[in-house]
Amino acid sequence: MPIIASFIVPHPPLIIPEIGRGQESKIQKTILAYDNIAKQIAEIKPDIIIITSPHSTVYSDYIHISPGEKAKGNFKQFGYENISFEVEYSTDLVSEISQQAEKEAIAAGTLGEKDRDLDHGVMVPLYFINKYYEDYKIARISISGLSLLEHYRFGKCIAKVAEESNEKIVFIGSGDLSHRLKDEGPYGFREEGPIFDRKITNAMKTGNFIDFLKFDEDFCQAAGECGLRPFTIMAGAMDGKNVRSKLHSYEGPFGVGYAIAEFYLGQDNESRRFDQLFINNERERVEALKEEEDEYVRLARQTLESYVINHKKIKKPDNLSKELTERSAGVFVSLKLDGNLRGCIGTISPTTDSIADEIIRNAISAGTEDPRFYPVDEEELPRLEYSVDVLGEAEKIQSIDELDPERYGVIVTKGHRRGLLLPKLEGVNSAEEQVSIALEKAGISPKENYTLERFEVVRHK
Repeated sequence: MPIIASFIVPHPPLIIPEIGRGQESKIQKTILAYDNIAKQIAEIKPDIIIITSPHSTVYSDYIHISPGEKAKGNFKQFGYENISFEVEYSTDLVSEISQQAEKEAIAAGTLGEKDRDLDHGVMVPLYFINKYYEDYKIARISISGLSLLEHYRFGKCIAKVAEESNEKIVFIGSGDLSHRLKDEGPYGFREEGPIFDRKITNAMKTGNFIDFLKFDEDFCQAAGECGLRPFTIMAGAMDGKNVRSKLHSYEGPFGVGYAIAEFYLGQDNESRRFDQLFINNERERVEALKEEEDEYVRLARQTLESYVINHKKIKKPDNLSKELTERSAGVFVSLKLDGNLRGCIGTISPTTDSIADEIIRNAISAGTEDPRFYPVDEEELPRLEYSVDVLGEAEKIQSIDELDPERYGVIVTKGHRRGLLLPKLEGVNSAEEQVSIALEKAGISPKENYTLERFEVVRHK
């Protein structure tokens, strides 16, 4: 039968009185809302509770589902080993979800568990549920570095399995919102924090889950969010259904956003196929961008599309400007898919005779050789957004004070290790952040003696 209801909940351990020691009094609205939805779950009497948590085993390219028959956990990590839980997993449901994901070519399953113990993203919701109801099994599902769209598609797999089951199922998306709401919060304040919380709670309130898919990854990282992917899997499990939604509460007194929302599923509604709506919107957006592309970006697009479709490297077109054919420079080609990075490969200094040749070479590499991503496939091409950065000559500098992340890119060097970061990157707001990321990319410790260079770029979009 279809999933009966879904709930978004936070998971701050301090909400448990023994751990909070009075601090929980500052989030009473959250506690009251938590009790409310726990009572609702008790009234439903689900056979299975599916919980998505960002604190289980996480991989960059694989959504992990906890295997086995049982699991235990406690709050020892937070100094309270005596608060413990033991759950029974729904092995049949887990197996069926894994098989369905494989059919849909989604990288998800039970391989590679790093820690069998329950995480606090699961235990905090269970603490409240167990006050009123305990006769259930669970399926614990983690998140990954895969795209939001892929997490939504995985949620659709879960829904398909649930519909073919005779069990009553409730879905819980466990996650906090931004961790950057206040200066005194765990990660300080960023303006993206309150904006993220405002947008995502509005989506919860309206049940307009396409807004989950619209978030930019760089923006989310700057906001320090935690729950978007668990919520997106949950949203996918409600795809194509009418939803009665209610935002019970939202608070953020500790610099972290906590929201509680409920969603009861109704009849089928084809207008709520949010993944398809999102894909169609992205195709239209990219088609509009193509009208504005200059010859640099147009060459990058033509190159990759020809290579992916025809498996051939294009010949340099005859109608290019002299700037492209007679000048040489380092070039970076960046790809975005649905607003998220899909590949970026470049050269610090020229390796070919012209900028055009450099673009052709690096466009193919960005789409097929970036080790962070699998190669671009033909289905993705209509939604790809391109940018081409042409690098100026690098100059050595003596101090970080000579950098400006809006104007200059940076190169850090120690021996044969070298790291580069382009300028004008969303979420990089200071020279210190810029250098830190470049050092990490190069595998250079901040304590080592390294050299700094800066360069300017001309960005084509």
